[in-house]
Amino acid sequence: MKHAVVVGGTGMLSGSSLWLLDNAYHVSIIARNANRMNRLIEKTSFQSRVTSVLVDYKNSDELKEKVDATIKQNGNIDLVAAWIHSIAKDAFGIITEAVSNNNREWELYHVLGSSSDIDLMKRKIPVPDNCLYHHVQLGFVMEDAHSRWLTHKEISDGVIEAIEQPERIHTIGQIEPWEKRP
Repeated sequence: MKHAVVVGGTGMLSGSSLWLLDNAYHVSIIARNANRMNRLIEKTSFQSRVTSVLVDYKNSDELKEKVDATIKQNGNIDLVAAWIHSIAKDAFGIITEAVSNNNREWELYHVLGSSSDIDLMKRKIPVPDNCLYHHVQLGFVMEDAHSRWLTHKEISDGVIEAIEQPERIHTIGQIEPWEKRP
């Protein structure tokens, strides 16, 4: 069975977590809130294929320990979908290093906000050789003359689309014209 890790998997990527479960993955979900984790687990018939990884990913030591533990418990990781806030400077590197050290080729779907500079991110983020990196950029939606940010469902659906049609860069919504952002 394939093993996926979803960072932010009880929030805006909750639909992605459930989709991965429906598609025969074992899913380790990294989240901070036990109540939201329990509510998500209640929504699936595949509860035995969920590993709850409750950790604040700003705590580097605990994050490394928990990622290593889920690899030991559930096997090598084939896919990571990650929404990591910039305040957790080490989280991305900790996760990619742990997955790369214990795995052959794997896929990373890195979810980033609309103002992310793709070229800068590629230079800043060390992507291991055995990682197929996919940049998923969040945009906004225009409705009539007004714009709004994406909903959690739209974000999850966009990440699922990125996984199903793996392009190196996938945009959810639109990012131009920049001055129309909400």
